[in-house]
Amino acid sequence: MVIARSLPALEAMCAEISREAGRVGLLINPDKTKYMRFSASPSGRSVKEANINGVTYEGVAEFIHLGTLISNDNSVEKEIKRRILTGNRTYFAAISLFRSRLLSRATKIILYKTLIRPAVSCGAEDGL
Repeated sequence: MVIARSLPALEAMCAEISREAGRVGLLINPDKTKYMRFSASPSGRSVKEANINGVTYEGVAEFIHLGTLISNDNSVEKEIKRRILTGNRTYFAAISLFRSRLLSRATKIILYKTLIRPAVSCGAEDGL
């Protein structure tokens, strides 16, 4: 992830990254590399392509970085909904275990703590 305050600063950083990557034989794949614009005003968050050092990069409005959804409007509602959906998917995938009468309540609590809670809190700072 590269963060810059302006497009010229971003161009300079990308040129330096490309140069240093080239020194060790790596190439930056423009098909997999995306960029996002942050701004206080909605018009400054426009999603469009950027041409940096002769390479065109796709602009995105949101992406997932280290398990956390980042959006260009700094909204956390989508991230919260995504985590709740992940928790629901995990719960319903293991619903037969939670409804089983063969497992004790203590075992079901352990399953909850090891399956569902990490799915919901993954990437959260408090860790529940």
